Amino acid sequence: MITLHHLNNSRSQRIIWLLEELGLDYQIKTYQRDAKTSLAPKELEQIHPLGKSPVITHNDEVIAESGLIIEYLASLTDNHFEPDKTDADYWQNKYWLHYSEGSLMPLMVMALLFEKMRTAPMPFFIKPIARTLANKVEAAYSGPNLIKHLNYIEKHLASHTWFCGDAIRSADFQMIFPLEAALARTTMNDYPNIRRYVKQIHALKTYQTALQKGGPYDYAS
Repeated sequence: MITLHHLNNSRSQRIIWLLEELGLDYQIKTYQRDAKTSLAPKELEQIHPLGKSPVITHNDEVIAESGLIIEYLASLTDNHFEPDKTDADYWQNKYWLHYSEGSLMPLMVMALLFEKMRTAPMPFFIKPIARTLANKVEAAYSGPNLIKHLNYIEKHLASHTWFCGDAIRSADFQMIFPLEAALARTTMNDYPNIRRYVKQIHALKTYQTALQKGGPYDYAS
């Protein structure tokens, strides 16, 4: 039996969607973030030393990191989500699978941290300094770079139904979370193709089932 250790409002939601698409037998063990810090509870450290989610347990294996989990689960079934090396989209799929966490998510996390710096409770004489620092770094580095990446993705999706063409691939399970998070932060009026892409995933029956099983999720309407 596959057990997904699922943290609310986290990357593990996309793993539930994948499990539904694969039709695998699985169970969910749910963990809740700390209401004040938004951090994962200490109980997750009993599963994996880093205490992060997603993580799965299966046949005495403990597997962490979304990309690896996606590849591992896809290998358990005869599916088309992992292209053969002879397929034209093999390396394209690998690229987006790694791009999500390697390039895009660090910028998303940085934006979240700066937002917390601007809104977190702190002594009144420190708050203006924290806000100024967050605004300057965001304006000089993370903000322009995030826009550059979103423009890059928008242009790609203008000519692709899914990230690797006309069929769902493993890269799509990886890319959905950062794009959901981006939509939650802005109206995204300048990114109609990203919005279209996220909406088409949210409309899938398997995704809707995943939402029901995963519990409240702030990044899907």
